[in-house]
Amino acid sequence: MTLEISPQIVKELRLKTGAGMMNCKKALQETKGNFEEAVESLRQKGLASADKKMGRQASEGLIEAYIHTGGKLGVLVELNCETDFVARRSEFQQLAKNIAMQIAASSNVNYVSFEDIPSTIVEKEKESEAKKDDLAGKPEEIKQKIVEGRIEKILKSQVLLEQAFIRDPSQSIDEVIKQSIALLGEKIVVARFIRFTLGA
Repeated sequence: MTLEISPQIVKELRLKTGAGMMNCKKALQETKGNFEEAVESLRQKGLASADKKMGRQASEGLIEAYIHTGGKLGVLVELNCETDFVARRSEFQQLAKNIAMQIAASSNVNYVSFEDIPSTIVEKEKESEAKKDDLAGKPEEIKQKIVEGRIEKILKSQVLLEQAFIRDPSQSIDEVIKQSIALLGEKIVVARFIRFTLGA
């Protein structure tokens, strides 16, 4: 016997995950109506299908501008997708707005992904961390592990895709984008961004 799922909970799940109505209903039936498990199931499926789309070409999209209240901080972000049709979708435009707001709220963020960080910056951070007093006298192997851990933490704070989404900290920006990829069926990438701070 198929479990009866109310349209209200299906709608709620769709709003939370961005997945299609039928996928939401199916996920709720598979998890016997457990909302959190259904969210997790859809998230995993969405990430899997999103990863397959990442090899495709994304040359359409839009440039979104966000000016923070008071006009002292502004952000421009270029968000790419595969077709003009998706670029005009309200979900895609909302994603661009959310990413621009995220950049405005994350003053440490300077890069889209780890791959964008120049090796000179990584080396400079390594050098700086290795010289710290609390590492003096530690065996080289342990010292190296501590430095690597610290470097990863420092660099992670500068990468947009690694940030916790300001509207739902349980998700990273990378996961938010992958959910949109699963929903819209196209590759979506943040191409570049720039932050303007008055007087800086």
